[in-house]
Amino acid sequence: MPPPSRRTGWLSLPHLLGGSHRGPADAVPVVGPCPAVALYAVAPLRGVEHLVLDDLAAYADDRGWVVPAGCAAADSGPLDQDPNVRAGWQRVRAAATGRLVHGVVVPSFAHIAYRAGDWDRERAWLLEQGLFAIAADPTELLAGLEPGELRT
Repeated sequence: MPPPSRRTGWLSLPHLLGGSHRGPADAVPVVGPCPAVALYAVAPLRGVEHLVLDDLAAYADDRGWVVPAGCAAADSGPLDQDPNVRAGWQRVRAAATGRLVHGVVVPSFAHIAYRAGDWDRERAWLLEQGLFAIAADPTELLAGLEPGELRT
């Protein structure tokens, strides 16, 4: 069972100072003393987006990442929507282009782009921006492994 969340609320860039009690097991890609990330999800129904974003915020907070004001975005509807027509994803792209964030936290990579062609385009864009993308769902980490590659 995971430890209880250390989340105390939404963090923003003006509140970057303060100590961290994280251990080496919480190591993350570091761009500065405390990476800023955007949160993004696609909720199946309108009105429940905050539930998914709250979980992602707790995930980011547990790793010592901050979420700048305005960098938590969600869209509603099916996952197979073109990312170019999603208002929330466009907000994340704007934050990344403006260098407000160093990475993106999503429930699974399908929330960024569901279709292979869309994913290839969005992944290339993320890499061009120098961003990392993290899927909070641990099963996503295993999706790209071949049988026998899992090491414990």
